[in-house]
Amino acid sequence: MACAPWSGIIWNPTPCSTLRLVTAGHILPGLSEERSREQKVWVREGSSALLPCHLSPRKTRETSKQLPDKISVLWRRHGGSVHQEPHVVLELGYSGLQKTALRMKPRVSLQDSTLRNGNFSLRIVPVRSEDVGLYEAQVKFKTEVHSCHVELGVITVTLSPPSPVIENELLLMSCNSSHRASLVETCWSHNKHLGPTSRTFCSLSGTLSVLRPAMRDAGSWRCQLRYSDKEIISTTFNLQILGFDGPTNPVVYAAAGSAADLPCSLSYLPSAFGMSVVAAHWSHLAGGHLQDWGISPNASSRSFPLHLPTVGPGDAGQYRCTVSVGRRTISRNVTLAVVTVTPSIQGPVSEGNRLLLICSLTHSQGHESFQWRHLDSAPIKSQLAVPSPRNLEGRGSWMGPTLEIPQVSQKDMGTWECSVHGPEGRLGAVEYDLQITGAQVSSAPSLLSGQVTFGLTLTLFLLLAACVVALALQKRARTPAFPALEGMFAVNVPGKSMEANQKGKIQQTEC
Repeated sequence: MACAPWSGIIWNPTPCSTLRLVTAGHILPGLSEERSREQKVWVREGSSALLPCHLSPRKTRETSKQLPDKISVLWRRHGGSVHQEPHVVLELGYSGLQKTALRMKPRVSLQDSTLRNGNFSLRIVPVRSEDVGLYEAQVKFKTEVHSCHVELGVITVTLSPPSPVIENELLLMSCNSSHRASLVETCWSHNKHLGPTSRTFCSLSGTLSVLRPAMRDAGSWRCQLRYSDKEIISTTFNLQILGFDGPTNPVVYAAAGSAADLPCSLSYLPSAFGMSVVAAHWSHLAGGHLQDWGISPNASSRSFPLHLPTVGPGDAGQYRCTVSVGRRTISRNVTLAVVTVTPSIQGPVSEGNRLLLICSLTHSQGHESFQWRHLDSAPIKSQLAVPSPRNLEGRGSWMGPTLEIPQVSQKDMGTWECSVHGPEGRLGAVEYDLQITGAQVSSAPSLLSGQVTFGLTLTLFLLLAACVVALALQKRARTPAFPALEGMFAVNVPGKSMEANQKGKIQQTEC
């Protein structure tokens, strides 16, 4: 199969061959009988090993399902060769007294503490590289003696620098074993690349270089070794990378005037690696001036969020969370995007006016979309349709950053919400409270103005006509009872002319 390098991983590839995977800890066939056959167990250093030794089903039936109470078990190790002098690993006498080799205590124990079910397997936790060798067990009960021979091989996976692996720092992974034959090739594969379409990458050196390890590189890895004697050995191990949870470049969307919480959470507790947090702080680069917020270190916590009680457009931008773990420092950038609503008319809006509500977003990523909704309107059954922003009748939601209301009415009063959406769903929202004043006369149509003017003119004319008729009726009511007097005329009398003239003027002006 073809070998192609992964992104961020350097190889010196050699021709790959089809490999047979053999899980670490796989036991070659063979069970203890009167003459036991040698078994082989391969275990990764640092994990647990189980050296099997138990009676065959036939022997178990012959001993009436359970063994007697008095049983002695002796496990010895020959070292790397059967010719070496064996030394005691664990001994259990008839009295139940157990002895353990000092250098292996308390790492060794018997699998079955009662031993009456025919299971005499030896467990080693954790396995060290010096535990390699041939192990022999002798089991005695009544007059019978049974023996088991198990060869333990150790596979070693080495990380450079050692654990914990820090995100974005160069990582070298190597794999080898205690097998004595010549190594032909080493193949690596990651759990996320297993399957029919998986790619396995092989090299002669057995060293894998990861330039900038990321959180996606964490998880189960398989190392497989192929030797000149056709022996194939494999093991799996879990790679833990100390970094940050969540996306690589997180963006937090917050409404102007609201609170915002910026995340900063480590992938593991530093105490899990025997380390404590030295310092953690946030910084904001705004207008060339660096502002710092100190966060109290806490070794029992892996989360260091930053709480901003009230945010505005001036608070938007990039923030950096820096955490010092041991002698290493890791950091992550978080972007704060603020959502705002800008109306075309500031303050209360007069009824009948045209209004534009513009929803804007700072530090847009380019994939966001906007949706308007009138929170105080009656809910509709479906809001999947995308109506035109100009037609607001009977609609429940409107798409786009700008909402246009051609003629504001009382039904438009209340809270309007502009929500921001992305491929992952709803990202954030901002609300705008629309206040409406009474009707505006000056904004009435010209036809209505002409009608009002005509009505006022006609009213004044009718009032004037009514006044003339009233004057005429009053004058007629004051006509003298003797008609002959109507022909009389006044003659100026000396001395009284001024008084008569004044009275005549008064009569003429009465209505």
